[in-house]
Amino acid sequence: MIHEKTRILVVEDDMIVAANISLQLTALGYEVTGIESRGEEAVMHAGLNTPDIIIMDILLKGTLNGIEAAKKIQQTQDIAIVYLTANTDEATFSKSKSTRPYAFLPKPFNSLNLERTIALVAEQLKDHMGYRLQKLENFKVLKDRIFVRHNGKMIKLLLDEILYIEADRNYSNIVTQTGKYLISTTLKTVERELKASSFIRVHRSYIVNISKLDVVADHHLEIKRKVIPISKGLKDHLLKHLHTI
Repeated sequence: MIHEKTRILVVEDDMIVAANISLQLTALGYEVTGIESRGEEAVMHAGLNTPDIIIMDILLKGTLNGIEAAKKIQQTQDIAIVYLTANTDEATFSKSKSTRPYAFLPKPFNSLNLERTIALVAEQLKDHMGYRLQKLENFKVLKDRIFVRHNGKMIKLLLDEILYIEADRNYSNIVTQTGKYLISTTLKTVERELKASSFIRVHRSYIVNISKLDVVADHHLEIKRKVIPISKGLKDHLLKHLHTI
């Protein structure tokens, strides 16, 4: 979601640098949702405040570095990452690529670097939002069913008939008891738009209908003999929704 005023979280363990960035962003008309100095605090802040952009220092104190924190955030949220780092070596760049950052701000930076970088990222987000709104036309939700665009037609799928949904790059496969439907919508978008509480994200590539679960093992689930991996960080969330004895 892009807010009317672009909202930015600053994650930097040097409080002088962080405060300077925050003041500059505020003067430029952005809303700073907060300053965090540790990766684990950034993950929690992002979940509670949903910023549009995170300026993330790569080298942070605490359990998680900036890249690891970004990966955790991206498991459940689609937030633009701008890395702030003094390490511009190939190894750091290679590790960060998996999080698909929008930009890098090398330290030290000046006010003009910051202003131009964030302005470009904010503009990209506006374009992305327009594209995502077009994609949402493929996915319409009612109380007990969804209508998905499949092979040029809007097909009704009852929520109770859906077994699981699997990511396929920028597409999603909705698997039901009777068939499979490929839609041109990302799994993150499906997750946002699918309001029913019985659907839980269990892996970066899977959402499951928990009413259809047959087996919950240490590292996987089973639905109709389909083995589905479960991420360690998402298993506790799943178990909270199950009645166990």
